[in-house]
Amino acid sequence: MSRPDSIAVLKDARVRKSLGRYFAVMEGRLPARFLVSKRVPVSAKLSASDEKLWSAHERGLKDFHKLITDIDSGKVKLDNLEQRKPSLLDLKVELARRILKSCHFCERVCGVDRTAGKRGVCGVGERSRVASEFMHYGEEPELVPSYAIFFNGCTFKCQYCQNWDISQFPEAGVEVSPQTLAKLVEGARREGARNVNWVGGEPTPNLHNILAALNECEISVPSVWNSNFYMSPEAMKLLSGTQDVYLTDFKYGNDACALKYSKVPNYWEVVTRNHKLAFTDAELIIRQLVLPTNVECCTRPVLKWIAKNLGDMVRVNLMDQYRPEAKAHEYPEISRRLKAEEFERALEIAREVGLKNVIT
Repeated sequence: MSRPDSIAVLKDARVRKSLGRYFAVMEGRLPARFLVSKRVPVSAKLSASDEKLWSAHERGLKDFHKLITDIDSGKVKLDNLEQRKPSLLDLKVELARRILKSCHFCERVCGVDRTAGKRGVCGVGERSRVASEFMHYGEEPELVPSYAIFFNGCTFKCQYCQNWDISQFPEAGVEVSPQTLAKLVEGARREGARNVNWVGGEPTPNLHNILAALNECEISVPSVWNSNFYMSPEAMKLLSGTQDVYLTDFKYGNDACALKYSKVPNYWEVVTRNHKLAFTDAELIIRQLVLPTNVECCTRPVLKWIAKNLGDMVRVNLMDQYRPEAKAHEYPEISRRLKAEEFERALEIAREVGLKNVIT
């Protein structure tokens, strides 16, 4: 059974306004974006040079935007279009596979050859490993039930990670092929899943296999990229035109906290850039987990930036469920649960900056 709020949200005008296309795909009125990418032909051969493939990708994205505009306006029906070979999605899969040879899916830019068995900071190999997959009823109400696929490994080292056993153990889990992932997604959609939710850990190291799985998938299902948003520009380009919703984890309002608590450099520049790119590509749900003692240094600048750069109607989930897990006890300021007054202050800030589509 679904949560009551997952039914009530269907009539929420604010959510409909900010996630209009997602609802249309979920309800079967429009096709998922990755299916549209399959109908976009590309002129280059997949054996061409990287330079030629990226040029073809740029042209293909332009054609994608024109086609999806025609589809959304009712001028063109997806069912009347043949799947093209090679398609824009085929091209994305090929480019992602090439990046594996000097991996830079995330902004750590490790540069290791994952096809040769080497691994970077995330510890993820060429083949994806899945910790679990199930119908998730604990996500935002508009997503529930969400078919969540939890990948092992992560590009961050969050010291308080609630999924530490998944994120920091990339060698665990079960190896799963793109073909198997596609079949699982198709089955979940038939069983009532509102979407497929690529999560972890972190989906970014698995971008090549996720794109390949979508290329194998023949059923229309909204694709949700549930991520820390530390992707490289190339990864963002490959994601463009494939995701219906970016479900982002906007953790920190400054680089110092990001480096201290997640061991990641240059956080603010990367994550704000990627939010802007995502906002121009698809629809967003932004999570902000309020940390103890970090309301002013993190929550305030994050919410202020969202309101200024993405508008007052972007969907924001202000989260109060922090609990000190993993190594949080090594940091006295975050070694406790959030106080009620801290979360109330976070809510006040959301109102002060003018955000109008906030859930908790």
